[in-house]
Formats: sequence, C-alpha cells, structure tokens
Amino acid sequence: MKFKDYYQILGVARDAAEDDIKKSYRKLARKYHPDVSKEKNAEEKFKEVSEAYEVLRDKEKRAAYDRLGTHRPGEDFRPPPDWAEQFTHGYRGGFGGTGEGVDFADLFGDLFGVGRGARGRGGFAMPGQDYEALVHITLEEAARGTEVSLNLNVPEYDAEGMPRRAPKTITVRIPKGATDGQKLRVPGKGGAGVNGGPAGALYIDIKLRPHPLFQPSGHDLYLEVPVTPWEATLGTSIEAPTLDGKVRLKIAAGATAGQKLRLAGKGLPKPGGGHGDLYAVVQVVTPSEVNARERALYEELGRISSFNPRSHFDRS
Repeated sequence: MKFKDYYQILGVARDAAEDDIKKSYRKLARKYHPDVSKEKNAEEKFKEVSEAYEVLRDKEKRAAYDRLGTHRPGEDFRPPPDWAEQFTHGYRGGFGGTGEGVDFADLFGDLFGVGRGARGRGGFAMPGQDYEALVHITLEEAARGTEVSLNLNVPEYDAEGMPRRAPKTITVRIPKGATDGQKLRVPGKGGAGVNGGPAGALYIDIKLRPHPLFQPSGHDLYLEVPVTPWEATLGTSIEAPTLDGKVRLKIAAGATAGQKLRLAGKGLPKPGGGHGDLYAVVQVVTPSEVNARERALYEELGRISSFNPRSHFDRS
C-alpha cells in the first residue's frame, strides 16, 4: 500500500501539539477551500488536508497512525505485523494478521472515519468560526436582562479567496443575573459553517459598568451606608436603596464602622433561581464643619464621657 504522510500534508512536526495541528489545518483549509480557492487541484488538496486533520486531531487515530512508522510519501509499505491485531480488533471487514491486500485509503477511510463517503461535494463539513466580544452593561441591565446589538468586524473571504474584515451587526439577549467577568456562549451566532457544518458560537465577555452606589461581588451586592456618630451610638432606622427600590434598614445601637448588615435576596438574580444578598456596610461619618453650639456639645461630651477607644494601648 502507498504511504501518506499526514504530518507533511499539514506542514507540522510529528511531535506537534494539538493546537499547532489545528492552526495549520485551519490555515490550509482556508487556502484550499473549493468555494474560494484559485489554487490548482484545490478540491483534492482540501480533501487531503481534511483527511490528515481528521486522523491527527484524534488521539487514538493518531496513535494508530504513528504505529505505522515513517516512510516516504507514496512509498509502498506494509504495516507492522501486529498492527492490524492491535488497532483493528473487532473491525467489521477484518484485515488479517498482516494487513496484506488492504488499500491504504480504504483502510484509513473506514477505520478512521475519513472515508470517501464522509466527504461532501466540496470537502468535509466544517463548523463556522467562533467570535468573541466584550460587552459593557449596567448593573440594572444585569439584574433584569437586556438586549444588545454588537457591531463586529469579522473575517470573511472575497470572490478571489482573499481574507478581509467585514462589518457585521449581531443582536443577542443577555439573560438576567449576568455577573462581572462572566463569559456567555451564544451558539449559532458565529461564522457560517462550510459544507453543511454548524455555525460557530459567539462568546460574550461581560463587564459591568461602575455603579454610584453598589459594588457587585458575584451575585452579591455591597452598599456603603453612612451614619452619624449619634446614630451609630443610639441606633436608628433609615431608608436604604436596593435595585428594587428603597427598604427600611435598622441600625442597632452601638454599630461600628465596617459592620455588615445582610439584606437577604436583595442582590442579583441567579441563573438557577433565587437571588444573591445585599450587604449594607456601616460607615461612621463625622461632620466636616460644626457651628458653635455643636462644638460646645461635643466639648461637653468629651468632658463627661468615660469612653476610651484606645484603652487597649495601655494593656500592650
């Protein structure tokens, strides 16, 4: 049988990594695709490249191919004596102990799933290219879901098969509960498939715009709540904002700066149901300016109060 050097066909080394094999295949597939290529024998070249890739992309098929050893392309050769037994056990047609009399193309076409019948009119079916886009949305849009229109410059090929960038508008729905840094996959919104292959996917990287009040952390939200020294000391009840409107928030007497008060279910919605929480973080704020009466009251409080926030200094 005649030997086909799949590594040479793809222009990669025998120890090439999977990513290198994939990159080389995509480059050659674009070059020789019959619908766009002006190369001589483009269809045959495309089929040859696709056949090589279908073998080398699969670990088991590649291992079986590597067991055949190295030969010159087109050289007559026989598989190792135990090759058929090791790699074709249970094959419906049977090869015999040495693989004699078996046509190489039929052998790999049937065994490896890259036979002549698997090819379409223009070659193997190929999935379309995936696209990726960064999308900025507001916190309110993340909470309720939104629809965005993306203006992308996507790769395509002109009538002469030359690559170029072309504008394309894609409208997608972002479901409620999207979080900062999340990557969403939208199937079918990528490039068109070839020879009946499926369309690629669109990957959306979510970036939340800064909010004047809320700081998101996953599906939870954090809100700084400023209180006066007397409110922190005596306790109070205030109105606090949420994404769904204002709620009453009780500040217990003796509240301290940095204390977190949990409002269950007031965060962002979760894809599987339910919501994250809202954490109100107490911030004790002192007035930057005081009038004479206020100053006098502070001075009197300083004289009569026994409170010493630095008492632990004396114990060190």
